[in-house]
Amino acid sequence: MKLLEFTKCFPDEESCIRHLKEQREKAGVVCSHCGGTHQMMHGSKLPLMYWFTAIHLMTSTKKTFSALEMQRQLGHKRYQPIWEMMHKLRSVMGLRDGKYTLNGVVELDEGFFTCNDKRKDGEDKEHLTPGLGSERNVSVLVMAESEPTVPQKKGQKGRKVGHLKMQVMKDLKAKTVNELAGDGLSAEAKIDSDAYPSHGKLSEVVSAVNAKVVKPKDAPKALP
Repeated sequence: MKLLEFTKCFPDEESCIRHLKEQREKAGVVCSHCGGTHQMMHGSKLPLMYWFTAIHLMTSTKKTFSALEMQRQLGHKRYQPIWEMMHKLRSVMGLRDGKYTLNGVVELDEGFFTCNDKRKDGEDKEHLTPGLGSERNVSVLVMAESEPTVPQKKGQKGRKVGHLKMQVMKDLKAKTVNELAGDGLSAEAKIDSDAYPSHGKLSEVVSAVNAKVVKPKDAPKALP
């Protein structure tokens, strides 16, 4: 929904309350604490229109919204309530994303993200492990739906990305990869990956695996 469409659908607080009431009645939502079915957004002191606007802005753009920018857009005086609202929304979005499973052809590979080193205060930080097992790297399993397409112009890739999942890995063992892939992919999915040793048992959790040795320079072509 575009911004102008959103403002037409929800021009004021009353329209937001009416829409939420309609959705609640369809779903039959019941309070987990008191069993009530009449109260909405119990405990929130922010206008319902704030919540609707924040949901729209956070889900309609590819770029993230900071709590400070959201506060500015809403014209609210205090930062903390806006930060708490956005934190709750992101938590719910994360839980919902966890229910999705990827399907079709899925590209799978590990990514290594630099972070603050994981050694505790007081430990020797001068001699950090280099390379793959470095304390400065966090291993992440990246899984992305990869739909074949017909390139429309020169240099355009022959695939387009669909949904994706990224999960932090406790280690690089095949068992860990299988557990994460099993949770994130449907059993009918087909995996494209490199021939990394930890990918050797992926056929146990999906319908097919196309694994081939990929040189680093060829990775953008093999796993775009």
